[in-house]
Amino acid sequence: MPPLLEDDEQIRGAVKGRVVVAMSGGVDSSVAAALLAEAGYDTVGISMRLYATPQENYSKSCCSPDDLFDARTVASSLGMPFYVANYQEAFRERVVDYFIEEYRRGRTPNPCVACNNHLKFDILLKRSLALGSKYLATGHYARIDRSGDRVVLKKGLDDNKDQSYFLFGIPREALPRIIFPLGGLEKDEVRAEAHRLELETADKPESHEICFVAGGDYKDFVAARLAQEEKTPGRIVHTSGEVLGEHDGIHNFTIGQRKGLGLSYHEPLYVQAIRPNDGTVVVGPKGEAFSRGLVAEECNWLSFERPSGPMECEVKIRYRSEAVPALVTVGADAKTAFVEFADPQRAVTPGQAAVFYRGDEVLGGGWIEEARD
Repeated sequence: MPPLLEDDEQIRGAVKGRVVVAMSGGVDSSVAAALLAEAGYDTVGISMRLYATPQENYSKSCCSPDDLFDARTVASSLGMPFYVANYQEAFRERVVDYFIEEYRRGRTPNPCVACNNHLKFDILLKRSLALGSKYLATGHYARIDRSGDRVVLKKGLDDNKDQSYFLFGIPREALPRIIFPLGGLEKDEVRAEAHRLELETADKPESHEICFVAGGDYKDFVAARLAQEEKTPGRIVHTSGEVLGEHDGIHNFTIGQRKGLGLSYHEPLYVQAIRPNDGTVVVGPKGEAFSRGLVAEECNWLSFERPSGPMECEVKIRYRSEAVPALVTVGADAKTAFVEFADPQRAVTPGQAAVFYRGDEVLGGGWIEEARD
């Protein structure tokens, strides 16, 4: 049994009022809605219609009519008003098209971050305020700490489920308007709460795939949406200069990739670099895939308007990696960050996010533009 929400650090200082809850139809957002309703908030559920999923793949997607039905069922059981907002056009433009374009350019996109930045914590937040809501709540495993003289974003207490990496793009001024009811819980506690509250979604399995790529095969998804002239075939070249083979498109590769290279070689090879200008994919042994730093662009700062100078912090370069010590220096406009790792890091991947931490606090983040040796 978690502590009462009004006593939990993530919403301490929040005055009760109307809360719009983003409901995906999964167990996490269902429990978030139920805990807020139980704590006395005036809760309103909204599901976003984001993508038209082929009917045969409903069970493999989190954007299906079945999920909307589950969200509506949970909201009804809680006595909550419930709405469906059609954001399919915005989702296509800001997430799907971005996803395809990044792969076309030989980069590796992060659609969950793009969706949070442009849909949940922009368009949906504005819609929730228009509905007279004081707050927007989601089922993310992260915390909003209001206990000090400023509102900060922190990691969720469940290290295995922490989703703060995906949230670095939230506008700093929006943090006071956001509640993450699950930030102080572990996943098994959330399941237990779902059963205690007798929610329809209590035993619903999690989705671990890209929500609009049914079945999880992003290569086929991208290839089907690229015109033939947009595909960039080329050579696969060893770091020694030896040409090892050819490929039919750089969209099939990502930095650090080992499997699916279509090569036979006397030792394991990993993608070291992708050159979109001529379609070359550079491969080499694992020990050559390390970088001493990176450049991040389009940085968003949460703990301050901009760092006052070079700062020592921890940097996370992919969701499932550990945050590692680094020195971060920002450019004149604070939108560019130059990162020097304390120890070289493997597979720094353009297109992914670099997120900056100090302990549990999320300082900000940006998009990896290039790795530096």
